[in-house]
Amino acid sequence: MTKQLILCNCAGSQALDKDALEAATGLTCSVVHSGLCTTQTDATAQAIASGDAILCCRQEQRLFAELAAEMDLPEQPVTDLRDRAGWSDDPAGKLPKMAALLAEATLDVPSGKSVDVMSEGLCLIIGPADTALAAADKLKDILGVTVLLTDDADAPDPTGYDVIRGNLKRATGALGGFSVQIDALQQVDPSGRGALTWTAPRDGARTECDVILDLTGGTPLFPAPQKREGYLRPDPGSVTAVADAILEASQLIGTFEKPLYVAVEPLLCAHSRAQKVGCTNCLDVCPTGAISPAGEHVTVDPMICAGCGACSALCPSGAISYDAPAPATLFRRIQTLASTFRKAGGTAPRLLVCDDSHGQQMISLAARYSRGLPADVIPLEVPALSGFGHAEMLAALASGFTDVTILLSPTTERDALDREIPLARAIAGEARVTLLDVAEPDALCDALYTDAARPDPVAEPVLPMGSRRQVARLAAKALHGDDTILPLPDDAPYGAVLVDTDACTLCLSCVSLCPSGALVENPDKPELRFQEDACLQCGLCANICPEDAIGYEPRLNLRDEAMGQIVLNEEEPAECIECGVPFGVKSTIDRITEKLAGKHSMFGSDSAARLIQMCDDCRVKAQFHSKDNPFAGGERPQVRTTDDYFSKRRDH
Repeated sequence: MTKQLILCNCAGSQALDKDALEAATGLTCSVVHSGLCTTQTDATAQAIASGDAILCCRQEQRLFAELAAEMDLPEQPVTDLRDRAGWSDDPAGKLPKMAALLAEATLDVPSGKSVDVMSEGLCLIIGPADTALAAADKLKDILGVTVLLTDDADAPDPTGYDVIRGNLKRATGALGGFSVQIDALQQVDPSGRGALTWTAPRDGARTECDVILDLTGGTPLFPAPQKREGYLRPDPGSVTAVADAILEASQLIGTFEKPLYVAVEPLLCAHSRAQKVGCTNCLDVCPTGAISPAGEHVTVDPMICAGCGACSALCPSGAISYDAPAPATLFRRIQTLASTFRKAGGTAPRLLVCDDSHGQQMISLAARYSRGLPADVIPLEVPALSGFGHAEMLAALASGFTDVTILLSPTTERDALDREIPLARAIAGEARVTLLDVAEPDALCDALYTDAARPDPVAEPVLPMGSRRQVARLAAKALHGDDTILPLPDDAPYGAVLVDTDACTLCLSCVSLCPSGALVENPDKPELRFQEDACLQCGLCANICPEDAIGYEPRLNLRDEAMGQIVLNEEEPAECIECGVPFGVKSTIDRITEKLAGKHSMFGSDSAARLIQMCDDCRVKAQFHSKDNPFAGGERPQVRTTDDYFSKRRDH
């Protein structure tokens, strides 16, 4: 169903041209309203009732949702033209930018996958008695509370909830599924008269809970504690922070939807082979510890994963990919923004990548209180900045953007970006990718309203399609042509394998363990072949090589030769002295013969030494017909009959 754009100029504070927008987007536009959220709510209600509207005002999304609820109708999508385009001090025309933003708003974005998480409201409060017991008193009528005291307080009088004392040794899990281990556990002994006492301490106690309220103020129980759902860790010295945490804990009961942020394809993973470790990018960068080894691949705990996307950006093989939404959706958004901007008459657009919380707020504040965004800067809001890797940056440049600026958020994990941005710059050029870390709207505008020279966009934009590796290669070709080899940083996932032919014995251990098939053998003769485009630079072949004959050259080879196989090492085959069939590497067989013939007890005679130079079939035949046949069995025992058995009995 074709969507209709419901336009509003926000009390005349921005200029909207209905006819021009219809021509640029191919969509039907309403008349330009001036107060959809105030004096013209009847027009808003009609648009909601039509069921095919896009409301061009994101500021009042809550009001529109309430109107839809009152009418018992589904909410209609909203988009923002005012803050991102209309409110700007740039005198240049805003039509190409508005057309691009509206075209992006009409794209169908697949809904994310999720799993239900059940919390029964079992809450473990950890901390000293004065803080923890006060918090428990406020939560005991809402949640099932257990207090773990961490100081030497006396056993409290009956409280209406469980109180224990001990040392929390270990905690795992997330909201709805925490598991904790406690040493030196002491429980309140309710028997007897007088003050209550503690039981004798015992180690190794285990319990489970749905929510943990940590009021210790010490070392957090989990890495990246702010990202662990169900784990609340306020500053115990701040009354406001503790009160906010208590309020949040009181709401964590019931069924919640947990997004499934990443998709995992174990067969593509290059983590390890034959107990030799190769790629550890995702393990090294995951801030929450949600990723762990599982044999030859890794596994992601969806309950712990916070969706930062860093693992997806750094995965060289695509075994882990961001799935909320998938990379293909992001590539389509980027291409739609660039192509629509050009079709509407714009030239040389710039892409501003930000998150959908802090970045969106910065743009709104810059529009309202500062100069707003320049007319050629198109914002792209993504759910996870860390997941915007070099492939996405290159896709934007190859789609027609002159440069890419990434606006950091205070909560952005920098580890992945610190690797991906240098890689993107090495491929595209220093001036094309910028990291912007500012905290004020004025500073944002100052950085964007710069007169610095900018590179020209690609002459022939391309459509980014395929996997992230394929998109990166396609984009690099669009930027540099087909006859270029680009040097890359040492940790790049592209490059060549270098083999020391003097040390290599063509044992082909590297071939058997290569996870991507970049290293292959020739079944007809001793030969090691290599396809550079498939190499992940994971390190497995170098780790497994018994001769330490393998090294790497990080680079991006855009020539056609990278798509085919080249010979890294080859030798003359050894032919069986009996049947003439090639069965190994001649230099290796000669070396073994020289070391063993006449020098080892098993190969002391000439006939025994000849076995080294035979293929498997001929070797077996020669051994079978030799004087000391190793396959010959002993003399078969005589069959024993019933008569033989009775003849030896003495009872008859």
